[in-house]
Amino acid sequence: MAVKFSFNLKNLFKRANAKPALPDNGFELPGQNGEAIILIHGMTGTPHEMRFLAGYLNRQGYAVYCPRLANHGAPIHILQMSKWQDFYQTVRECYLGIRGKYTKVYAGGLSLGALLALLLADEFKEGIAGVSCLSPTLFYDGWNSPWYRFLLPLAYYTPLKYFAYFKEEPPYGIKNEAVRRRIHEFFDKADLHNMEQVHMYGYPFFPLSLLHQLEKLVGHLSGRLHTISTPVQLIQAKEDDMTSERNSQFIYNKIKSDRKELILLHNSYHIITADQERNSVAMHMQRFFSGQPQAAISK
Repeated sequence: MAVKFSFNLKNLFKRANAKPALPDNGFELPGQNGEAIILIHGMTGTPHEMRFLAGYLNRQGYAVYCPRLANHGAPIHILQMSKWQDFYQTVRECYLGIRGKYTKVYAGGLSLGALLALLLADEFKEGIAGVSCLSPTLFYDGWNSPWYRFLLPLAYYTPLKYFAYFKEEPPYGIKNEAVRRRIHEFFDKADLHNMEQVHMYGYPFFPLSLLHQLEKLVGHLSGRLHTISTPVQLIQAKEDDMTSERNSQFIYNKIKSDRKELILLHNSYHIITADQERNSVAMHMQRFFSGQPQAAISK
């Protein structure tokens, strides 16, 4: 990732609750089996990255809710002022809005979304019937992580975190070359404040301030993992370019769930919801939520 600095103080001090630049592209799909799944996208991502899973699970009868996380769709100077609690509040409100309407409610999330799904299961222990964690992100230790990531905490407690951004670079968490080319067409030419196609591909820049918020979220969640007894599924790519399988293994070892499983993919990178094994991911989620054992389908 390349680092970019922007010292636009006028944008920095604009109100964080200003009107988003893009319409909300969160979505809901009605189901037929009386059960619902909340799907949660990643940080700086978009509900669009969960669209394939949503369609597959909906065809199996589940109602699907995919909210857009707080301030996603707003200009980046607004997004960068967000707290992790803002993102969790979006998920929490989504759950509270459907609680009592379904016999069972499940949660699944990608990257940051996986951590938010675990928080939801921790808070609503009797309300969340199962969680599927996709490429959970506790540590940025994948093979494409920048060498200077160990120095980032030095900037977290300085104003520099509000002026530094990381430009997304290939492979963008995607192994599939056709999908990667489409993302590259947008990201390669993108300006820091370019909102064009953000609703499709997410933000081409990642604010350092949000990495700080992720660190805070990880610290909070790590102290709660031992209290989680909800059934948990973890799916991660062996070749994840952003976060290694150590992330899933850490969660697997800490949670107290009687029913838990860890599945490793062999032909994908980080964004497994849209990569080459997305169909396998969807099948594993459906199998897990329906209560079938891991051997019920081939890997």
